[in-house]
Amino acid sequence: MIGVLSLEAVIYEAGSLKEKRSVTKSVADRVRRKFNVSFAEVDHQEVWQRVKWVAVTVSGDKQAAERELQAVLSFIDSFPSLDPSRIEWEWL
Repeated sequence: MIGVLSLEAVIYEAGSLKEKRSVTKSVADRVRRKFNVSFAEVDHQEVWQRVKWVAVTVSGDKQAAERELQAVLSFIDSFPSLDPSRIEWEWL
């Protein structure tokens, strides 16, 4: 089972692209180290207060994949400077 989590978020602390990239790089690095997922910024690279990330995981069990992606979502939601605004799940 392949699970895909697409997530758009507002970055309240970003006043410039440099500040946005600092936040997004930090979050992405931490997600990659902590979870068994592929994780990338896929849209809004030139917009300073928005980000779109995609996390993908592969598992023989849909419930295990869903738990991993839900943990990623909870982790991202724990950052006070981020406000997830659009979340999409896909199963392949």
